Amino acid sequence: MMCRVAHVVAVYFDDGADRAVRALWRRLDQAGAGGERVMPPHVTFAMAKSIPRAARDALRHELRTLAIPNLWLSNLGTFPNTNNVLMLGAIVDAELLAVHSAVHDVLAGRVQSPHAYYLPGSWVPHCTLAMGVTHPQMVDGFAALHPVDRIEAGVDQVVIYDTQSGDTETIR
Repeated sequence: MMCRVAHVVAVYFDDGADRAVRALWRRLDQAGAGGERVMPPHVTFAMAKSIPRAARDALRHELRTLAIPNLWLSNLGTFPNTNNVLMLGAIVDAELLAVHSAVHDVLAGRVQSPHAYYLPGSWVPHCTLAMGVTHPQMVDGFAALHPVDRIEAGVDQVVIYDTQSGDTETIR
């Protein structure tokens, strides 16, 4: 998934939530279920092959007027597919969905090849804990983390991350 997609709109967490997720990463590593990680702890709001400058500027302008709610990360789960993801799902509420919809309203028609998993109606807000793990690693990882304490994640930054270059542009 990440190799075909170039740009990710994501939120990075405040220091406390970042530390809490990294502690979970260490527990997964100790259990041999760490998998692949390419970004700091985050929740992805959108992905596209390309997010051009005009779309970035429009998104930056829109985000100045939006209050982004804290994310409550508490649902340990998996996406068992070709990427095999172990994740911590966010509790979904109207505020979070409104911000997500606003992001996509700004990006609609302005980006190249938006990723369908992140569009309104399909999006499952989550923080990836491990990606590219085998089924036994997923089972071991789940066992190492369950039960997980809920993490209140304040949004520290909104960024556009380039999966090909590794560059990050802060847009809020």
